[in-house]
Formats: sequence, structure tokens, C-alpha cells
Amino acid sequence: MSAVGRAIWFIESHFESDISLEEISEAAGLSRYHLSRVFGLVTGHSISGYIRGRRLSRAVPALVGGSSTILEIALCAGYGSHEAFTRAFRDQFGMTPDAVRRQGHARNLVLLEPIRMDPAHLNDLEPPRFETLQPMLFAGLQETYPYGGNAAIPSLWQKFNAHFGHISGQKGNVAYGVCTHIDGEAEKFRYMAAVEISDAGDLPADFATLKLPGQRYVVFAHRGHVSGIPATMNRIFGAWWPTSGLEHGETPDMFERYDERFDPYTGMGVTEIWLPIRA
Repeated sequence: MSAVGRAIWFIESHFESDISLEEISEAAGLSRYHLSRVFGLVTGHSISGYIRGRRLSRAVPALVGGSSTILEIALCAGYGSHEAFTRAFRDQFGMTPDAVRRQGHARNLVLLEPIRMDPAHLNDLEPPRFETLQPMLFAGLQETYPYGGNAAIPSLWQKFNAHFGHISGQKGNVAYGVCTHIDGEAEKFRYMAAVEISDAGDLPADFATLKLPGQRYVVFAHRGHVSGIPATMNRIFGAWWPTSGLEHGETPDMFERYDERFDPYTGMGVTEIWLPIRA
């Protein structure tokens, strides 16, 4: 079972109690910091968001068909008041608990079901290579996304591709998708569609820049459609990383490298996944 799979198993076995990130990380066999990043990349959810969604989803049947008061349901779901439960429920489902109880069904709610990590292809991973890069300066379009909001990333690339090849100081014909965590923010991450540049002289007004330190990377190849990258990440952190003895570097979380082997029109080809490692 992968590290993320072990984390999900532990959450599903204990989410009705007050579990901590430390306990989940220990069950997964990763550090808190590492698990938080990997969980989001693989599942599209933050750990806290997944637990919240599962608790609220489990509360729905009691609202629809049960005799308990909404306050009693709120307390069972880990909320200390009717008001706190209502706010969280509305944020999750777009309706209040009272409205769901009045309508008497949940057919219009999208419940969060347990995530099932398929172990069948966990070991289907090409051996990686190791590279050492000098400091790099990136420029591109950057957005902040919630974990689970990855579906909006292609629209960022669509806007960026209009600039590709015409960016001042652009080095080479390679594009990069750079993921970075946000300090103190467990629910969201930054994603930049970018190129490497020689200097930040004359860039479009809506461009951001990011400088990465010189460091060593482990590099994996993802083959096929770009939408399958989370599955490759699960293979990396589920089977390869726990036995590698490596420690993840500080920044970025990872970057995707798109060269001539990738077709941006179809989303098919070879994408390289670069993960920083400590020397």
C-alpha cells in the first residue's frame, strides 16, 4: 500500500474521532510536511479538506432520514455549535443543513466518498535519473489553486501558450509547470506555467518570476496524457520514495518539464517530473 493509501486508510478508520496530522503522518510513514504536499498532489485534496468533506458527507444521511436534531448531528461531526456546522456544510455543499432536512433527499449533493488508491500499477515506474542544476530564473503566469481545483490549470496554460516563444530572455523551447507550497496554507498551492529566462527585463505586466536555487533533483518520466500525472506521483511516493532514503528539498514542491516530446495540443507525450532532493 502506498503512503497516501496508508494515510487514507488511517483517516477512514478514525475520522469520527479527533485525529491529528502527526498521527496520520506516522501511519503513512512520511513527515507531516512531506505528506501534506504529496497528499494534495496525488488526491487533489488537502488532508484537512478530505477529513472535513468525509465528516460532512457522513452527516448527510442523518439529516435526510434521521431523528437527531441538527445540533446533535453537528456534535457527532465534530462541530461545537449549530452555526459552525452550518457554515462548514454550506461551504461544502452549497446548501444549509436545514435546507437539506426540509427537502428530504440528497440527490443534488455531491458527497465525498472514500478515495481508493489502486495498487495494481504501483510498481510500474521507470527508474529515475539524477540531475544537478544551477540556479534557474522562471517567468510566467501564476495562479493559486485549492487542492482539488487542478481542473482549472489547463486554462492557465491556454493563456500562457499565447506568449510562449515570444517572451523576452526566453531560454530554449521548453515549458515548465512549477508547483510551490504556500507557507502557513494547507488548503492551497501555487502553480506557474513558465519558461526559463536569462533576465527579468521586459516581461508582460501580468507575469510573475520565480528563482530556484542550484540543487540536485531526481527526475521521473510520465508517459501518456498529462491528466495521468497524479497517478504517476502516487507511484513515485507510494513505492519508490519510501525506500529511496532521500529527503525532499525545500522548493519547489516539484516541476513538470515539457520539451519537444510533449504535444500541448493533445496533452499527450512525455512529461518529466523533477523533485528537489537534499544533498
